[in-house]
Amino acid sequence: MRHTPAVGRRSFAILLGLSLCAPLAPARAEAPGVRILDLPFTVRALRGPRSEAAVSVATSGLLPIAGAKSSPPAGDEESAPIAVVWGEDGGAVLNVVDGAVTVRPIGRDAVEGLTAAETPRGALPGSRRVLAGALSAYLTGRTRAPDGGEAAAVLTIRERQPMAVSTDPKPVPVATVTVPAGGDAVFAPLRPRLLRLAGRPALLAATLAGADAGGLVLIGRPDGQAGWAVTARTPPQPGPPLKIAGIADFTGSGGVQAATVSARGVLQLWTLSPGTIEPAGEAPGYAAGEGDADLAVAIPAAGPPELVLPVAGRPEIALVQAKGSLHERLRIPLPAPATTGIVALGEGAATRLLVGLADGRVAVIAPDGGKP
Repeated sequence: MRHTPAVGRRSFAILLGLSLCAPLAPARAEAPGVRILDLPFTVRALRGPRSEAAVSVATSGLLPIAGAKSSPPAGDEESAPIAVVWGEDGGAVLNVVDGAVTVRPIGRDAVEGLTAAETPRGALPGSRRVLAGALSAYLTGRTRAPDGGEAAAVLTIRERQPMAVSTDPKPVPVATVTVPAGGDAVFAPLRPRLLRLAGRPALLAATLAGADAGGLVLIGRPDGQAGWAVTARTPPQPGPPLKIAGIADFTGSGGVQAATVSARGVLQLWTLSPGTIEPAGEAPGYAAGEGDADLAVAIPAAGPPELVLPVAGRPEIALVQAKGSLHERLRIPLPAPATTGIVALGEGAATRLLVGLADGRVAVIAPDGGKP
């Protein structure tokens, strides 16, 4: 059957209208950029903005650091907008300037001072202190875990006390308390975390209970009391220890969640309140990195914070989001497995990830494209 010219014109007009109404395909995201930092030494440690090493460098005057922070309110961990790396043959301070990672060498004496400052006198050897204003906390009471490994019997909390203004030099008074993990549990040799819940400071720490179980304990001041005590704990979990990967509002709900990665590679999300730790989701397939190496929390251009984790058994990292449910936004291949830590500097499109690799190098990644 032949179509008349008028019918043909109408058909063309309908097809044209449909094509104009169809939604445009989204622009393809730019591929992540990856490069290896040119460092004259093999890296064996990488510390992020919330580490004592970074804060010490930023506040010491050793190097001029833009954006260095003063002491925050108690419960908000101190931070500085830098990362610090070191090895047997030297160290360096890493900073992001105009989207590019800069490297400033520091001497071996400075490196030795940083490593010594991380572990105060009396602390579990190799453990790291956490700081937040007048508060500090670290593991003490060296003991053995049920599996024979290193552990701590108590968490020591120190808090500087206010003092009257005086012209006479006086030592600053410091209140010190020790809190055991409770029952047969001991503290895993991992850095505790300081946070704020309901406007008050609290601590979250990993514990070991039995040869193949561990968990988390929340330590605070119940009902605003002066004394510190365990206020909540998780049931024993398989695959200890539970390494704390980050604390933030990962779900965008307005609350506080902690993310952990077990030695068996299970990522777990926990909702925190002053008296409870509630499970909020889990996903297998990740790695915790070596020892107490940092894992990163990145701030994307839109949406809640996201986790940056090594992928188990593969030289890759994953950017994991938790809004709705735990899911991966992106995977990025690496030239070697991520083992000595992951650090995020900057926010949004300016975020740069620093990844300590198993071969002693450091990779710089622009996860959303651009020059790394």
